[in-house]
Amino acid sequence: MKISHETGASKTILFAAEELGGYLRRMVKELQEGEFEIRLIDDSEVFPTESNDSFRVQIGKNGGCITGNNDRSVLLAVYDYLHYLGCRFLLPEKKYEIVPIIEKEKMEASYEKRASFYYRGVCIEGADSFENIMNYIEWMPKVGFNSFFLQFKSPYAFLERWYSHLENPYAEAENYTPEDAQSDMKHFEREIKKRGLMLHKAGHGWTGEALGYQTVSWNVESAEKNGQLTHRMAMLNGKRDLYGGVPANTNLCYSNADAIETFVNLVVDYAKENPDMDYLHVWLADEYNNLCECDDCSRTTLSDQYVELLNEIDKRLTEEGLDTHIVFLLYQELLWPPVVKRLHHPERFVLMFAPISRTFEKSYELGGIKTSIPVFKRNHNTLPTSLSENIAFLRGWQKIFKGESFVYDYPLGRAHYGDFGYVHIARVIYSDIQKLEQMGLNGYISCQELRAALPNALPNYVMAYTLFQKETEEQELIKEYFSGCYGESWESVLAYLTELSRLSSCDYINGKGERCSQDIAGRMESISRCCLAFEEEIRKHRDEKDGWENGFWEILEYHRNYIILFSKALRELALGNEKQAYLNWKAMREFICRNEEKYQPFLDVYRILEVTRKYTKIREPQEI
Repeated sequence: MKISHETGASKTILFAAEELGGYLRRMVKELQEGEFEIRLIDDSEVFPTESNDSFRVQIGKNGGCITGNNDRSVLLAVYDYLHYLGCRFLLPEKKYEIVPIIEKEKMEASYEKRASFYYRGVCIEGADSFENIMNYIEWMPKVGFNSFFLQFKSPYAFLERWYSHLENPYAEAENYTPEDAQSDMKHFEREIKKRGLMLHKAGHGWTGEALGYQTVSWNVESAEKNGQLTHRMAMLNGKRDLYGGVPANTNLCYSNADAIETFVNLVVDYAKENPDMDYLHVWLADEYNNLCECDDCSRTTLSDQYVELLNEIDKRLTEEGLDTHIVFLLYQELLWPPVVKRLHHPERFVLMFAPISRTFEKSYELGGIKTSIPVFKRNHNTLPTSLSENIAFLRGWQKIFKGESFVYDYPLGRAHYGDFGYVHIARVIYSDIQKLEQMGLNGYISCQELRAALPNALPNYVMAYTLFQKETEEQELIKEYFSGCYGESWESVLAYLTELSRLSSCDYINGKGERCSQDIAGRMESISRCCLAFEEEIRKHRDEKDGWENGFWEILEYHRNYIILFSKALRELALGNEKQAYLNWKAMREFICRNEEKYQPFLDVYRILEVTRKYTKIREPQEI
């Protein structure tokens, strides 16, 4: 077999050739040397009007061509062709791939595809090891993603959480420094670029940096440490201070010329230092209702000040000869459109709509009664929870900005812990993606834990394949995934997990709604019974070694035991028995902490414990 390409091909094309040759040599029986040749071609003229990833696969009896409109598209085509031949990339680890043995005659293919959306990616969250991040980067193009977002100036916060084993008393903490994160980030970026993926960077941290703090996490700092810069901080109740002690959460006085000049210099310098970055995210503080109350700031809105700041950054980048793409954020108070100010050069900017307070009980609402935007009340705003209200804010911005845009959403950031079967949240993701075009958006980046695969990675699988081709049929995609994971018994597993999803509540876990609820208590009781009833099916597969070797049934058994403990805690919380809820939650915590080493890639222990305390409101006895 020969995999060929043009002389001087990019590192992404070379990598694509290596991947295609490696998989095919494992898959194809009795293929003789020189008998079969596939040529990889990067040619934008094949799809002259397309900016979205597009490719053509033309393989006959003796080989053929795989052609893409850029080198990344060629790599995506290689993996899509392997998927066409029967490969399944079920989880972000190679050990969970299905690589079938096929006859040479089965290699013939003739088709082409165009990605439905330009922006298709994931943003890092949670607690992650070096291997978790690397495995995820390796997996992304295999399922059709094209973008990865490393938050802050380095992903220190997410790596440090893992290596310090925050929340897990049974794991010995390891030292991990910001310098370690910088070194690891260089490796991640090389691997991202090797695959031709689009690299998004920064976002959080700019306000803290402008106050003189190295801001690569949400760590608490002392205001006295940089007391000479207090004048740059937002004034709240007559005082300028760090908000909650956290620089990343602290807004600036955006009418202060020194604060603005410092902020702009930081962004411009970072753009100059990171020429390989595709998109630079410029965000403000990561908390709301903490805006500056000085006279100058109070005369305007945060969004008007934000647009002024972005225009100044644009001016400086132009002076430096930099064409850096800037992503600006519709989030918290920035959901309210500016009243007066407008971006001078919208072609530099990409709008990112981040409806973090939305419900995930259902998909985006586009029809029905039109919702108006509530009046902006400085430091007394309530974030929208209804989907129609969130869409109203987006429509308000779209009236004044006609440039590129995508949604930055959170189905696998918190809400997924409330869907015990992962079938509901996968269906919501699918439905949301179907509505992106109607919303005037050209893609989707998921802000999420990378370790979100318990009981399986169906939500991310559905997200990736549907973003690439929104015409993909939902039920066929679910069938493909479940049959790959669970073999001939896939339908029984799907029925079981669908029932768990039906009984679950994403909103309850996410802190929406009353904590005491007879309905939720009854659902949790039913979930426990459902898990107990499925024990026989799992035991049968374990005892007969029926599909047990691929790992998915063992993960399912672990998931079942976890959900039994978790649902008991939530039942007591919903009944108002907070002390017993805490004791049951503590038993769940003990179980997942002691088992984290074995099941580390599937459940982010740090994040589920943080979410259930901060949002679900499971409290220790002394807090009650």
